[in-house]
Amino acid sequence: MIGGAPVTRRAALLGGAAAVLAGCSDGGGPTGSLRLASGPEGGPYNAFGRSFADAVAAGRRRLSVTPVSTAASVDNLRRLDGGSVDLALATADAAEDAVLGRDTFARPLAVTALARVYVNYIHLIAPADGPVHELADLAGRRVATGAAGSGLQVTAKRLLQQAALTGGAAPVQEETLGLAESLAALRAGEVDAVFWSGGVPTPAVAGLSAQLPVRFVPLDDVAGTLRERYGPVYSAVTLPAGAYGLRSPIGTVGVGNYLTARPGVPEDAVRELLRILFDRWATLLRAVTAGARLEPRFAVSTGAVPLHPGAAAYYRSVYG
Repeated sequence: MIGGAPVTRRAALLGGAAAVLAGCSDGGGPTGSLRLASGPEGGPYNAFGRSFADAVAAGRRRLSVTPVSTAASVDNLRRLDGGSVDLALATADAAEDAVLGRDTFARPLAVTALARVYVNYIHLIAPADGPVHELADLAGRRVATGAAGSGLQVTAKRLLQQAALTGGAAPVQEETLGLAESLAALRAGEVDAVFWSGGVPTPAVAGLSAQLPVRFVPLDDVAGTLRERYGPVYSAVTLPAGAYGLRSPIGTVGVGNYLTARPGVPEDAVRELLRILFDRWATLLRAVTAGARLEPRFAVSTGAVPLHPGAAAYYRSVYG
């Protein structure tokens, strides 16, 4: 294994595509091209992937990143394990499932983390004049739960399970739709509500809320339950007052986003990528969410997903 064994968080803080990279450099920095599985065109992962690739290219380094459009988290993690990409963006819950080989994943996948980059906010959006005021009101209704292969589907399904809205007499009618399709269906009255996982504000959601009176359904009642069952991949967060024209904050569920890698990506390449990430985080995060910051203690919090050895070395060298 080129990059060595994955490293746990404690060890880090205390002390197919294998030929894509040229390997260790001759002293002039890492070389080669890395493929980054991002997300669908127009989505936040795709925007981050393009911005990250531009940031790497701006330094005129011999290392480059090529973003690859995908269906997002679950698809990305499978591509990473299969070796067709070297790096991948993924939600924390999907990445942890991949490492543990549970739920969506029939077996554990070979995934390591570079950083927890930012938090997605779960939006549950319904027409303001409609019957959906709380999660339980989704019973028997048509709900867009995300694109096939997305991390949103993982989170949405767990939210519906917590509210006992799967199976039973009046299960939710789940529609597998991406963001643009979901919002178009909501506007046309073809679905009763839409789940979305992204930064705040998400431009497409802001555009809809400016055209159609909508309600952002609170989810804070289930945030603690999800955290108890699945661990700190979930947190209680709020859609802030002012976002989307909200007059007061709305409690909801937060889920982290990880930048992940194959274990075999060379350590010097990983260290260089993290240097760029921490140098340019303000610009990179502006592409996906407002007001976010990237801090080391936040970045290393990747739960069951082990840090790549190069990431562990980077954090030790820079932050001790």
